[in-house]
Amino acid sequence: MSNQWLYLILAGFFEVCWSVAMKLSDGLKRPLPTVVLAVTMALSVVLLSKALQTLSLGTAYAVWTGIGAAGAAIVGVMWFGESASPLRIVSILLIVFGTVGLHITET
Repeated sequence: MSNQWLYLILAGFFEVCWSVAMKLSDGLKRPLPTVVLAVTMALSVVLLSKALQTLSLGTAYAVWTGIGAAGAAIVGVMWFGESASPLRIVSILLIVFGTVGLHITET
């Protein structure tokens, strides 16, 4: 795996982190989660920009948002008691498979 893909995966991880921090910030009223939100958002965007130096825009952006969307949905189910209905799980899996498919077709 190239450095750009590692940057992209880390960018997606930080996207999940900032979405969780946003939830925990209670509308940006709680200082610590708000700071975590700002830092992880910045890290996510910086790492995405590093990945975009060599990866195609469409693939990189789709993978970044896919990791963020699937990751946030999984965290929502596991930590925030959100629905784990079969259709929701299948939908998350479709995002994951699509993300993997984009990775395979990019290389």
